[in-house]
Amino acid sequence: MQGLQDHFLLAMPHLDDEQFAGTVSYLCDHDDKGTLGLIINQPLALTLKGLFDQLELGGEGSRHADLTVFYGGPVHKDRGFILHRGQAADWDSSLQVTPDIALTTSMDILHALAEDRGPDEVLVCLGCAGWESNQLAQELKDNTWLTVEATPDILFHAPPAERLELAARSLGVDLSLLSREAGHG
Repeated sequence: MQGLQDHFLLAMPHLDDEQFAGTVSYLCDHDDKGTLGLIINQPLALTLKGLFDQLELGGEGSRHADLTVFYGGPVHKDRGFILHRGQAADWDSSLQVTPDIALTTSMDILHALAEDRGPDEVLVCLGCAGWESNQLAQELKDNTWLTVEATPDILFHAPPAERLELAARSLGVDLSLLSREAGHG
């Protein structure tokens, strides 16, 4: 099961895990070693300016100061994960997800954002979601998730409360009509 990088992972309506119920995650890395994703529709009561203040980075003049920080998942909840347009090579500790979307976990990008430099389109998360090798494949077989190719518009521009519905609708699916039962034997 290769090829889920740059896909949305939609929680099926019957998923009752409090960490993932009602979530849509963006899959940043997926290979035979496992999967790394970020929940992109769970805003925290924290702005980027608040994060700048906690880290003593300044940021008073940053155009990003009012951006909401998101709960990215239950793993590494004290670490920042910044999805952004641009190149991984521009930052330390980055992964190129697509030709124009990267994931950065280093402080250099936060410094740049506080100084009103850096990428225009960013999504900042605290924490991430992870699946061990074959774990996600089994959860997909168990009808826990639905996958769909990601779009930058949903990722960076859609209101957080609408991201799950918009991602499902891009498949022509109404999540409220889906069954708990898988369609395989």
